[in-house]
Amino acid sequence: MSKIFFSAFRRLLLKSVLVAAAGLVTIVFVARGFAQDKPDVIRIGSTAPGHLKFILAQQDGWWEKEFAKDGIKVELVTFNGGSEATTALATGAIEVTYTGNNPALRVAASGADVKLIGLSSYVKAGGSSIIVKADSPLKTLQDLRGKKVAYLTGTVRHSNFSKALNSVGLTTADVEGLNLPFEASGPALARGDIDAIVETDSTAAKLVDTGEARVLYDTGAHPEWNVPNVISVNGAFAAKYPDLVRRLLKVDIEISRWADAHPDETIKTFVKATKSSEKSVRKTYSQGLFYQDPKLTDDAIAALKGEEKFMAGAGLLKGSIDYGKWVDKSFVDAAYTEVAAVQ
Repeated sequence: MSKIFFSAFRRLLLKSVLVAAAGLVTIVFVARGFAQDKPDVIRIGSTAPGHLKFILAQQDGWWEKEFAKDGIKVELVTFNGGSEATTALATGAIEVTYTGNNPALRVAASGADVKLIGLSSYVKAGGSSIIVKADSPLKTLQDLRGKKVAYLTGTVRHSNFSKALNSVGLTTADVEGLNLPFEASGPALARGDIDAIVETDSTAAKLVDTGEARVLYDTGAHPEWNVPNVISVNGAFAAKYPDLVRRLLKVDIEISRWADAHPDETIKTFVKATKSSEKSVRKTYSQGLFYQDPKLTDDAIAALKGEEKFMAGAGLLKGSIDYGKWVDKSFVDAAYTEVAAVQ
């Protein structure tokens, strides 16, 4: 009886060893598969004409050089607005995107599988300008009541305009808002078809510097209204390729430091790519500092939470954000560790 038991036990033991060995072989092959697994392309998006680091990367092929050694192609894609960019991100049409905070907050609030992995920029000196024709009778924010004002809805300009109106007891419902890009709103203002435009300082300066328009209100007077622009990644891509996300941010850090070390070249590249006013750009980036550090600081997260609250109150956002799921500092922290180790 004991012999039968031993024989059965031996067969069971042998079977277990064979199963374990087969499992080990499977694990080895799976591990090798994961080690060799990589995408053919990484698509990085930005709102047109591009955020500063995105433009610098376009100019010198920073990401292309980083991933060429892996045989991975990098495609840089520009979108007409942040909503287009974040929709592409959420659906997997692109893997990473640089956008303003408003589009990023909206897609996060929708519950889409996206992650906040870094800051595109956190420039507190800049803002949005509300401009009118040089000979316009409009003098104050209160004068905008009932007037035609062009701005891209769902953007940081939209948010800044709402804050400016709220400061004098008005809301965007008190004006006739027109969802127009500058390419359409600029000529419309010159013709007198609309009364005002809300644009970034550097874009608005294209008309101000020529004397065609003047600044009615500059939100730059309220640095507390400024909120960081962000870098987001598709959640599925981040889960599958965490090392690639870390390396992408490592390059981002290198670009941000290169910009501060080469201020004149950086400004000229940005002005050429965006066709912005150099005077305005130099004003925004005074002292040759560009505030492109991608690190996710507590201050930046607090600013984003404050913006989410404002957007919800102003009817610019539906849903709410689970910051524990949305914010992932691990990639950028690992990138900084790698950069420090190299230095």
